[in-house]
Amino acid sequence: MNALTQYIELYRKNSDLVNKGSSSVMNRLRREALDMIESTVLPKKGSENYETIDLNALLEPDYGINLARIDIDVNPKAPFRCGIPNLTPSIFFLENDIYREIKDARKNFPEGLYVGSLRNFCDEYPEVAARYYGKIADIRNPLVALNTLLVQDGIVIWAGKNVEVDFPIQIVSILENGMPLMALRRLLVIAEEGASLKILTCDHTQTEKMNFLNLQTIEVIAGEGATVRICEMEESTEQTVRLSSMYVSQAQSSDVSAVGITLYNGVTRNEYNCNFTGKDSSLRLAGMAIEDKKRVIDTYSEVVHAFPGCHTDELFKYVVDDEATATFNGMIKVLKGADKTEAYQNNRNIIGNEGARVYSKPRLEIYDDDVKCSHGSAIGQLDQKQIFYMRTRGLSEEQAVFLLKQAFMSDVIDLISLPDFRQRLHTLVERRFAGKDRNCSSCRSNCLGDD
Repeated sequence: MNALTQYIELYRKNSDLVNKGSSSVMNRLRREALDMIESTVLPKKGSENYETIDLNALLEPDYGINLARIDIDVNPKAPFRCGIPNLTPSIFFLENDIYREIKDARKNFPEGLYVGSLRNFCDEYPEVAARYYGKIADIRNPLVALNTLLVQDGIVIWAGKNVEVDFPIQIVSILENGMPLMALRRLLVIAEEGASLKILTCDHTQTEKMNFLNLQTIEVIAGEGATVRICEMEESTEQTVRLSSMYVSQAQSSDVSAVGITLYNGVTRNEYNCNFTGKDSSLRLAGMAIEDKKRVIDTYSEVVHAFPGCHTDELFKYVVDDEATATFNGMIKVLKGADKTEAYQNNRNIIGNEGARVYSKPRLEIYDDDVKCSHGSAIGQLDQKQIFYMRTRGLSEEQAVFLLKQAFMSDVIDLISLPDFRQRLHTLVERRFAGKDRNCSSCRSNCLGDD
């Protein structure tokens, strides 16, 4: 059975309800998305780029979808107690897939910065929304098509020409419900010419032992000379499925960094699709995941160099224990005419025992001679000589392993451009390797205040 059939039928029966809860700009793309889904056969597990993920099985369960936009009782303070010092109060929420913001979230916003509901943005600025929404996310991707068909709201971050935002904009996405639920989320990031943005997104699951599916599409548009720093952190549960598709478009002389952190999860697939649309631009992709029990992390990336003088640096690291699975599938394409390209891709993995599995496939396709490119992969266990050396200095084997795993992740964490969050993340990783409970649901320091 094709798992997409139930969503086709759901939309056909409730298209008026879906459209009513959204905007005309978003509704215009639903017909194309429906046509694409109707002609789509989901890739099987083991297919190219889907070595360990079975999309049909992940989409087949009967998740509820809140098409009527009914308010669900969600307490954002319960899961979000990260205690990150000196962070901006500019915190915005997706409660399941309904937009919320806290009091004074827009305080000290510079002129030319818009953060808010995607639906409202499409109504307030229809020409801008039509120019960017759905333009770089590939509708041929079944995950993007399904999201486009059913999504009703999301968040927009829009920095106008030469607007520099010197504080991070924080998005907290919460999953909370008494029954299984699919949250359809959309994030549209627009940094126009010369603009600068820093974004931190945190995914939390509040209800334990409940099945959730987070289906999200992210579009990041960096104009000429723009700078975008985006960091994503997932701290969910073993019953949570996250299917995330990020698309990045970079104009001339732009600089984008995207770092993904997976601390706790169930099944996660993160896709990165990046294109340079101008010369002399720079992209950094990085990620780390700590996987144990039967958790699954699957990362797919494709970066296309079509213009000269651009630079890509990719680094993904995984620590995999128990019966967990990690997959890295990366592609960098250098097209003819993209001379002076520099592109580097690296995937490194530590396996803790025989039951853990890692699949790594870094790839390069190069059609121009005047380039500097490399790719590499390493899968192995911790160095026993290092463990022995540390034990001769008075540490136990458990302490030595703990410190080596922390050190292994440090260079990914150090790529994050938010110093306060970077410092806090070192602590979160330490707690994770120590086997502590999910930190954001247990920390006593409340970023949102006590009242």
